[in-house]
Amino acid sequence: MEQITGYHSMPLTKLQIAPGIDKQNTEYGAEGRWVDGDNVRFRYGQPEKIGGWTKVTSDALLGATRAVLTYSDLKGVNYAVYGTNKKVYAYSDNAYADITPTRATGTGNITQFETTDESTTVIVTDADHGALIGDFVTIASVSGAVGGISAANLQGEFEIQTVPSANTYTIVAGGAATSSTTGATANATYQINTGQPTSIYGYGWGAGTWSSSTWDTSREGLTGAEGVLLQSAKWTLDNWGEDVLAQKFDGSIYYWDTSGGLSSNLASRTNVSGAPTKSRFMLVSGDDRHVICFGTETTIGTTTTQDNMFIRWSDQESTSTWTPTATNTAGSQRLTDGNQINTAVRSRGAILIYTDTALYQMQFIGPPFTFGFKQLGSNCGAVGINSAVDVSGISYWMGNDSFFMFDGAVKKIPCSVQDYVFDDINNNALGDVFCAVNSDFNEVIWFYPSSNSTQIDRHVTYNYAENLWYIGTLSRSSWADRGVYPNPYAAEFDASDTTTTISTINGVKEGRTFIYAHEEGVNDDGSAMNCHIESGDIDIADGDNFMSISRFIPDFKNQVGNVDITVKSRPYPATTQTSHGPFAIATSTTKQDTRIRGRQLALRVSSDAIDDKWRYGTLRFDGKPDGMRGG
Repeated sequence: MEQITGYHSMPLTKLQIAPGIDKQNTEYGAEGRWVDGDNVRFRYGQPEKIGGWTKVTSDALLGATRAVLTYSDLKGVNYAVYGTNKKVYAYSDNAYADITPTRATGTGNITQFETTDESTTVIVTDADHGALIGDFVTIASVSGAVGGISAANLQGEFEIQTVPSANTYTIVAGGAATSSTTGATANATYQINTGQPTSIYGYGWGAGTWSSSTWDTSREGLTGAEGVLLQSAKWTLDNWGEDVLAQKFDGSIYYWDTSGGLSSNLASRTNVSGAPTKSRFMLVSGDDRHVICFGTETTIGTTTTQDNMFIRWSDQESTSTWTPTATNTAGSQRLTDGNQINTAVRSRGAILIYTDTALYQMQFIGPPFTFGFKQLGSNCGAVGINSAVDVSGISYWMGNDSFFMFDGAVKKIPCSVQDYVFDDINNNALGDVFCAVNSDFNEVIWFYPSSNSTQIDRHVTYNYAENLWYIGTLSRSSWADRGVYPNPYAAEFDASDTTTTISTINGVKEGRTFIYAHEEGVNDDGSAMNCHIESGDIDIADGDNFMSISRFIPDFKNQVGNVDITVKSRPYPATTQTSHGPFAIATSTTKQDTRIRGRQLALRVSSDAIDDKWRYGTLRFDGKPDGMRGG
């Protein structure tokens, strides 16, 4: 063994650190464990930098994307369909198409435009237009210029800015008016109403329970029934053969025929006839081919009969037959344990249904009952529409304060970061939680908004093969695992983004999503990815004596570029740490000389440069006893 002049070296000591992140204990209580990290995963029991990501295209989707469906048709053409709070998009062959359903089309329904001198804001009159702020309207066949704004600048797609009345709304024209006047007529086609990008509580007029506060008094700070949770707009997407069914949360089902490709099918979008008009979400069952609506109407077409615990399914092989008869398999069922059905997933030979309090199984049994129902567990509900996944017949989901799995029995998953996650999560936005699978690395990932954020900004990952947990700050609002495409495709929403969108839309506001291909290289879309992992305190020897550390021997696998190692020491658990370093460890570094003294050591491994890559092994250090008293 190498000797250092004037120093009698002891045998090298391994700094043993168990895999996974532990945030349930104090840093000293988590001795021998990692306690913090970001952009790091565990593989073969050791931490490594995660894979990078790159934009699929430079085009941005309008709104927050909270649903994605990837699939391949019989011709081998790959598709990705995205639902945002503003639009529905289809992606294929490196191009996007807007396939958002329309709700109303008129001829001459715009009876006038009203301009204001030197302003681009135009008041549009269309009786009982039904539009909301943020909705989209396509205006065509404008009969002439108005107030100096040409007909061409009044045509195209517009985002509605304000809604002064049931008969008027405002748009931003392509040019400013030169006079204040009214005139012209036009045709208007309206897309379905948009929704909110995030979940928030409403406390103002029209949001709270009638008589919950005094007139003209803000409901801010009220709780429970006094305030109303305004859900972010979400979609559920599923295949009907090669085609797509799409349902907006608390809305109706739409059908997209993909037989002619993106461009020819834009005219084929239509509401599914005969289906319920208001449901929380839907999915298509397995081989038996039923469309199933959850939290739906007890009387089809009457939205006031929506029951959040009621399930209705179509006739087999039909999207339009929903009324049960003696000769079809349509039917319905109401669940009893819970206040609302929050989500459902296809699993091995059955559909698992999660209310806010319980887990049910829905299994095809054939006529006359079609489906059989069985409650599998209580006090194990899921938090939202995207909070559960199935991996090879095993289901994983997030509850209100715990994580669960079902592998034939409902089990609470022991979680070493449980308190950290549930103490930090924004409970008003639990419905926005998105659960993803990264199967190449045996990961189930829950993306969630932290307590001080309305946007998803954190994630917690369960490695189901190694039974480990880790955390991070990566923001993703939807995720499709590798399969149809060679990489996972994930969406990131930025509420302040003003990037150019796929198509030209007049007056479009901020709030856009980019789609990224993950596990692509090691960088953050061409920029350096910051990553780190940090251990809790580890006693040197028995923690009774001080130790003097003269050097350490780094150990990395697959290293590219430099990796920074910071060693932290302290004399007692309650005292302030002293940092030593960071020491830049190159691929050629065999040892790092140090002068460190303490009873406890902690380790931080980090990198922040372009193209760097690493997997940590086992650090060894060279030290000797240095007394029992501090210096």
